[in-house]
Amino acid sequence: MNAIELNSVTKRYDGFQLDKVSFTLPRGAILGLVGENGAGKSTTIKLIMNAIRRDGGAIRVLGEDNTSEAFRAVKEDIGIVLDEAYFPEVLNAVQVGAVMKQTYRRWDNNVYQNHLKLLDIPQKKVFREFSRGMKMKLALAVALSHQPKLLILDEATSGLDPMVRDEILTLFNNFTRNEEHSILLSSHIVSDLEKVCDYIAFLHEGKLVLCEEKDRLLEEYAIVKTSQSVLDQLSADTIISTKSGPYGVEALVKRERAPHGMQTEFTTLETIILFLAKGGDRA
Repeated sequence: MNAIELNSVTKRYDGFQLDKVSFTLPRGAILGLVGENGAGKSTTIKLIMNAIRRDGGAIRVLGEDNTSEAFRAVKEDIGIVLDEAYFPEVLNAVQVGAVMKQTYRRWDNNVYQNHLKLLDIPQKKVFREFSRGMKMKLALAVALSHQPKLLILDEATSGLDPMVRDEILTLFNNFTRNEEHSILLSSHIVSDLEKVCDYIAFLHEGKLVLCEEKDRLLEEYAIVKTSQSVLDQLSADTIISTKSGPYGVEALVKRERAPHGMQTEFTTLETIILFLAKGGDRA
């Protein structure tokens, strides 16, 4: 059973439409949801949690339709961190834990205290005095402390320094060592996604450009640096997108379609995403 299934999900706003988005998050995996600001990442997460009504399509979370009565119980198994953390401003971390103990049936205060220490979260400082990064760390500590099976994280590493981000990514990897645990991680920090994700879903202007295994993407695409005249000799379905510079042309190509003997370079997930955003849907 998949942790999340989206089938032709559509949401319409004035001036924007999330258009027939379909992807799955397998159990035990981490899926990175990437896209520019306004691409539809946060809208997708709100739809998954049924925080907003969809205009079309179907969504199942941990085996249940997210509009069904059964989904109320499923929410107990979901740890969620949105792009902003919301706790009462006058409460400190210890008091937040006390409130969460009354909210979640499986709240584990020992796990919560361990995460407060691991993430270096002050226990007596009130929430309104937290930096953005500290607020996100507190939200993560809460999300991880009620024995969730699924984490849904919207820009959860935003505002954190590289060392703290690395610690949190390690937490994510440890979480999914249990094959019943899964993570949907939305982020604009593509290097973080490349470190931890098994699958990548790329949203661009409300459309799903791709959803594939990360390792397959890195194997499938390559960079070619050459002249325009050489590129003109390649078939249209070989070239995804190009970028001209003072010393020639850089192109993202399908590795297996490149002519034998053409020099290609391995690329990064971030470069692939940038070229795909420029070039639109793949051939």
